[in-house]
Amino acid sequence: MQVMLTINGEAKRLSITPGDLLLDVLRRECYFGVKRGCETGECGACTVLVNGKPVNSCLMFAAQAEGTEILTIEGVAPDGNLDPLQTAFLDHGAVQCGYCTPGMILSAKALLAERPDPTDAEVREALAGNFCRCTGYLKPVEAVLAAAQAYRQAGSRGVSTKSGRSRGQARKKR
Repeated sequence: MQVMLTINGEAKRLSITPGDLLLDVLRRECYFGVKRGCETGECGACTVLVNGKPVNSCLMFAAQAEGTEILTIEGVAPDGNLDPLQTAFLDHGAVQCGYCTPGMILSAKALLAERPDPTDAEVREALAGNFCRCTGYLKPVEAVLAAAQAYRQAGSRGVSTKSGRSRGQARKKR
């Protein structure tokens, strides 16, 4: 079967089988920033944004994504310049091994699209579905708060795709 997806601002028609997970389809299409982790929706390593909402791609069938806009970490900086959130993660030492980083950044992008001035508690809640075994959580929280300030100073917010459209929805509690 065929599905139409917009991935990082680019419309794609992909061949899938009914049981294909979105995680597997994205990795097959060379979006390797989408990581395979626990495969049970607990670790957040496979997080992508689907219509601006963080989704564990290991729990979503690719067929369910028909007609959606998907943002992977590869689409966060399509022009090669780091997004302020990526810069903040580097500046604040929030990146260690890097395995959890794409999911954390995408979860944070969704939060900041909805809440440009989040509290510490809101950041912690947004990142709660992303497990990190290297940094702990203080540095990623500090990075997200710093990025929020950078977005506000730049007059931008949230999730943008290559087409320049902005989308945002808060992550639902798990």
